[in-house]
Amino acid sequence: MIRKARIQDAEEIQQLLTPFADDGELLPLTLNDIYTRIRSFYVFQEMQTGPILGAGSLQTTWADLGEVRSLAVRPEAQGRGVGSKIVRACMDEGRELGLERVFTLTYRPEFFARLGFEIIDKAKLPHKVWNDCVRCAHYFDCNETAMVRALNDERTRIPIAVWRQ
Repeated sequence: MIRKARIQDAEEIQQLLTPFADDGELLPLTLNDIYTRIRSFYVFQEMQTGPILGAGSLQTTWADLGEVRSLAVRPEAQGRGVGSKIVRACMDEGRELGLERVFTLTYRPEFFARLGFEIIDKAKLPHKVWNDCVRCAHYFDCNETAMVRALNDERTRIPIAVWRQ
């Protein structure tokens, strides 16, 4: 099930993200980073008491634009729709906030293309987006793919179950 992250999830989210950051696929996040952004995270668990199998967040970057970021799924859960459900939850929240589009910077464009994202020129993104780039291992040789997705396409609205404890 998909749900909003809680403060108690912060350490487990960091443990999930760290191997991907170590491999250069994600920006590294300190525990403090996660605590301060916890409201932006979604997590996926099969059971309320089970381990977190995936996490991702939506960060607003402008009046009409948000970023899907810090998306990670445990290797044993990949290919089971976990990442797609997290991205859809982020898109649903973006719609609720009134955002027109979401974007992502990714090394896995084929995954996001299946969710309706399209490749765009990185130069078209607001300069504010690049503030975090100085922490990236690939800062001087960025090879991430920028992708964007409109949120006003009714065909893509897929209900998600959100449970709360």
